[in-house]
Amino acid sequence: MREYLVVFGVAIGVAYLLSSIARQTAQQLGAVAQVRDRDVHAIPTPYFGGPAMLGGLVAAYLTATHLPFLSGGDASLYADVRAVLVGASVICIVGIIDDLFELDALSKFAGQVLAGVITVAMGLHFVYLPLPNTYLGLDQAQAMILTVFLIVATANAMNFVDGLDGLAAGMAAIGSIAFFIYAFVLAVENGETRAVAAALLTISLAGACLGILPHNFFPARMFIGDSGSMLLGFVLACSSISLTGQFPATSLSEGIGGADSSLLPAAILPLILPFAILTIPFLDMGLAVLRRTRAGRSPFSPDKMHIHHRLLEIGHSHRRAVLLMYAAAALVAFGVVAVGLFSGWQLFVAIALITALVTAAIFLLPRLESKVWS
Repeated sequence: MREYLVVFGVAIGVAYLLSSIARQTAQQLGAVAQVRDRDVHAIPTPYFGGPAMLGGLVAAYLTATHLPFLSGGDASLYADVRAVLVGASVICIVGIIDDLFELDALSKFAGQVLAGVITVAMGLHFVYLPLPNTYLGLDQAQAMILTVFLIVATANAMNFVDGLDGLAAGMAAIGSIAFFIYAFVLAVENGETRAVAAALLTISLAGACLGILPHNFFPARMFIGDSGSMLLGFVLACSSISLTGQFPATSLSEGIGGADSSLLPAAILPLILPFAILTIPFLDMGLAVLRRTRAGRSPFSPDKMHIHHRLLEIGHSHRRAVLLMYAAAALVAFGVVAVGLFSGWQLFVAIALITALVTAAIFLLPRLESKVWS
């Protein structure tokens, strides 16, 4: 665990330092978010948060290769991490080009698929599909299609939610920490090495996100842009794919601490976690696609009706809207992990109470404020 904390700290420090360089570079190259009708920022703001976070990930990887415990792990550990970093570099480059020249939706989608295919070609893909008490073997074509689908879907979901200062980076940090806890505990309980690629990737991603937040949180001095939002979704998706290949199918099927110790089968958690962590982004993406297609527009056409826009409309400040979405993301991510690790009615009561508090804060705080100031 101490070596993971070292990697975490390195990712924070490098991402934080590189953010200033990336911001200045974006301004020089003209990669600046201008103020549009659908935007909530008031002044032009530079992009390029993605390269800064990618630098944090690479620094974390290089540090891990020189730490005794992590460097002595299984060979698949660094094979998976290298595949993810190469694919992440590709999707980050696609995002940089988009931040500079505003690619059309089809070109951006092609770049996401390319990043996924490269990662699969380097050996990171589903070997089997974990199911409760069993597993489903996949042939090469099925493994590639499922892997690329998960990568593209998660990258787009994170891209959709990136609409307020610090929102995407903070939600990814929360999800990454939850995923790290699950991956680490799964390794411990199954007697496997704790040097797990998914754990290394997620703790590094959490550090990179926290490193850029001082620059990206409201009022933001820089945006992560498409290069950052797609990078976040890409690494989260690849972490779940790597986790399923880290353990034998029987280990995942047996669960954590025995078949009856948890309320949610551990076998399916690696598949559920990326979607659970990004429940709000996926929900927002689904509603946006439905809303736009019903209106006869392209599902990729922008609008100002995302969940974060609605929070602003009902009276929340920019900062509080982001914090409320953080709370909702933490509730879902840590709630799913807890349900996968523990059992008992007390857990459901605790989750229900926290859900009620978050819901009450979303709908009642604006009304209370209006009464106080009236």
